[in-house]
Amino acid sequence: MTVGAVQIAKRIAEGEVTAVQVLEQAAARIEKLDGEINCFTTLTLARARQEAAAIDALRAAGAPLPALAGVPYAVKNLFDVEDEVTLSGGKVNSANPPASADALLVSRMRAAGAVLVGMLNMDEHAYGFTTENTHYGATKNPHDTRRIAGGSSGGSAAAVAAGLVPITLGSDTNGSIRVPSSLCGIFGLKPTYGRLPSRGTYPFVTSLDHLGPFAASVGDLALVYDALMTPGKSEKGNAQRATGPLPGGAHAVFGKRIAVLGGWFKDCAGPAAQDAVRRVAQALGATVTVEWASAEQARAAAFMVTGSEGGALHRARLVTRYDEYEPLSRDRLVAGSLIPASWVVQAQRVREQALRQVMTLFRDYDLLIAPSTPVTAPLIGTEELLINGRRYPARASMGLLTQPISCVGLPVCAVPVWDTEGAEGLPIGVQLIAAPWREDICLAAGRLLEAADVAKCRTPGQKAFATGSRSMPSQ
Repeated sequence: MTVGAVQIAKRIAEGEVTAVQVLEQAAARIEKLDGEINCFTTLTLARARQEAAAIDALRAAGAPLPALAGVPYAVKNLFDVEDEVTLSGGKVNSANPPASADALLVSRMRAAGAVLVGMLNMDEHAYGFTTENTHYGATKNPHDTRRIAGGSSGGSAAAVAAGLVPITLGSDTNGSIRVPSSLCGIFGLKPTYGRLPSRGTYPFVTSLDHLGPFAASVGDLALVYDALMTPGKSEKGNAQRATGPLPGGAHAVFGKRIAVLGGWFKDCAGPAAQDAVRRVAQALGATVTVEWASAEQARAAAFMVTGSEGGALHRARLVTRYDEYEPLSRDRLVAGSLIPASWVVQAQRVREQALRQVMTLFRDYDLLIAPSTPVTAPLIGTEELLINGRRYPARASMGLLTQPISCVGLPVCAVPVWDTEGAEGLPIGVQLIAAPWREDICLAAGRLLEAADVAKCRTPGQKAFATGSRSMPSQ
């Protein structure tokens, strides 16, 4: 896949290529490369060929084509897809009956003309930041297959980064869109909490779960976001849609109305992350650094809520089917199920306080800038990170900088910046954070950074992937 969703839809509409031809090119690339990267858990090519043929028939009849007509895409394997089993990364779900209907957002993508080619690998039950899945294998980073793709939407990010499909859908509870976007060097959007309906998706933490798209450009990201916001013909109105502006806010005021988040977001960011933030701030004219004093507490509250809700969801099956859960998550789920209710109540109070505090910053600023991950992609199997002279457990700490934002539900566009200082030359992400319902500002800032060549996606293309041994990454 060498062109993005906007270009593909345009070429199909103008008759330069058919939807079936585009699909077969994507299928061939998946067949060639996915054995090494391990993005897909399920392929839906029979369905995809029917959808692509339907788009070509529409065009042959002279009918108007929808915005994503003929664009191949894939979804994280927690979205229901009709006649397919929703695994949510877990072996414990593999014997479940197939879904009887598509998830609501999958239905909206179909109404927009997109062609579904498959379902993507993830951390088991979305509880992780690395997609080192014990049951279905680790998803590897297309820029260096010794390294993690991030998680829990690792398959979603890697599939775009490798050019297997131009767009994907994923979920973000504590950073599961922004972390893999950062490590794989692509764009991701975590909308405001509640902006996109979750009907037909396998939950993890209902009060923290967000759904959103991945893409190789901001234009593609905004196009998919528009499609996800638009109800299909079979839907009755748009009751789930939150009020607020759609993407395209080029009118947003930048410069003096932008600030860099310091404090926690600097202390937990390695040199590559800090350099990426500096370059983004310079490009957007941001000269002020502010602190969100509750950021660390917000992360702790997110941990508490995640453990308790996730544990409660899985408690019954953990009792009877413990061995079918992977070791990386099952003990955390058991521990979470034992958290006292009073602790959870206190965590919710902390969330409210943290939200009130961060909202005071938006009185003076339209956009806040922070790193997405503390480091570039670690090697698969890494157990410990060294960040600014301090050691952290690797798998839990990839979300150090995303969890506070998830906890209060703010919209974020994650943009990729390439490390020019490190020997590996890997990507790392920066979070563009706005007030609730202001996704337009996040996307407008992303467009400016993309136009300035500060944020960009680099697809590895046909080059050979790196191989080698594991070791602790130097930071």
